[in-house]
Amino acid sequence: MVDVGAKAESHRVARAEGRIRMSEAALAAIEAGDSKKGDVLGVARVAAIQAAKRTSELIPLCHPLPITRVSVDLQVDRALGSVVCTAQVETFGRTGVEMEALVAVQIGLLTIYDMCKAVDRSMRIDAVRLLEKSGGRSGHWVAPAEPPA
Repeated sequence: MVDVGAKAESHRVARAEGRIRMSEAALAAIEAGDSKKGDVLGVARVAAIQAAKRTSELIPLCHPLPITRVSVDLQVDRALGSVVCTAQVETFGRTGVEMEALVAVQIGLLTIYDMCKAVDRSMRIDAVRLLEKSGGRSGHWVAPAEPPA
């Protein structure tokens, strides 16, 4: 692990997003709440939050961080036949929370896949990326605009 002991503590925030594309039937089941496994978006939100908190257990060289806030937003995007997951993670510490935000998004999307695979095994997770980070020596960073898919 990188030595962060000499770094100053600061408020750090990271925001990431990704999407899972799926069939009309799977999207309709999510919207109607008809999944045999229950509330897809509610369970995915809890899974994403849990994943952010356990990132250092999953990625070997990540520091365990005292996360102060995790928010996860899941939105159905009918136009692109997908669900978009956005996660924001915050801490007050010596290293950033980019990995925590990215892991939250991935696990949230994988949870949707798990809960909907009986309806559509061809779902595709894509466009996972860091949107923004702030805090620390490198300051504020915002991802360049991405052209529509």
